[in-house]
Amino acid sequence: MDQMDKRVVLITGAGIGIGRAAALAFGEMGDHVVVTDVLEDEGNSVVAEIEAAGGSAEFQPLNVRSTEAANALVEGLNTRFGGIDVIVANAGIALRVPMSEMTDEKWHETIDVDLYGMMRVIRPALPAMKEGASIICLSSIMGSHYGWDEHVHYSTAKSGAIGLIRALAVEYAAKGIRVNGVAPGYIRTAQLLNPGHSLGPDAADIASPYIPMKRLGEPAEIANVIKFLASSDASYLTGQVVTVDGGLTPGRY
Repeated sequence: MDQMDKRVVLITGAGIGIGRAAALAFGEMGDHVVVTDVLEDEGNSVVAEIEAAGGSAEFQPLNVRSTEAANALVEGLNTRFGGIDVIVANAGIALRVPMSEMTDEKWHETIDVDLYGMMRVIRPALPAMKEGASIICLSSIMGSHYGWDEHVHYSTAKSGAIGLIRALAVEYAAKGIRVNGVAPGYIRTAQLLNPGHSLGPDAADIASPYIPMKRLGEPAEIANVIKFLASSDASYLTGQVVTVDGGLTPGRY
C-alpha cells in the first residue's frame, strides 16, 4: 500500500490520552496519521511509536485556537493528499473554575479550544473531503447527560459539540460525509488523574463504585469506537453521539 492508497487521518490533541490511543489505532490499521498537538515532544513520540510498529505518521504542531494555523495545516494536507479522509476532533481542556470566579477570559479559553477548535479544523477540510469521509468529535457525558460543578464552561462546550455534530451531519449527509461523536465517561487519562482539574490520582476509587462495570475506561476503548465510526461498517450511521461509559449513565445509583 503506497501513500496514496492510505486514508489520511487528522487527529487533534493526539499527543496524550484518547487522541494518542486513536492515533495508535489508526496507525495499526495502515492509515497515514497526522498527529497534531501543542505538546510537541508527546506528539513526536506518538509518531515514533506508530513508525516503529511499521505504520505511517507525521507530527504537525497545532494550537486549535489559531484559525490561521488550522487553515494552513489543512490546506497543506489538501494539497499533498487531495483531501482528508478522517478527522478526529479531540483537542480539549477541562479547567476547574467555580462560576463565581469565572472570568470572560477563562470562559472563552475553554469554549475556544473545546468547541471552536473543532470548527477551525473541520471548516477548511470540508471542501476537499470526498464521499465516504468521516468526522468524529469528542464530547463527554458531562455534555450529553450530566452537569459538572466548577466546570460549567466545559459542559457548555461539550454540549455545543453535540449540536455541531447533529447539524453538520445533516448538512453533509447528501455529500456522503458522515459526522458522529463519542461521549466518554470516566476514562483513565492525565486529565482525569489531575487533582487540580478533575478527580485526581484516586479517580478509580472515587468513580468505580458508581460505574456498573466497576472500573474506569481505558483510552484504547474509546479509540476502538472512534475507529468503528470512521469505518465503512458505520456507513449508515451519522449525526449520532455514542456514549462509552461502562454503563454509568443508564445505571447511575
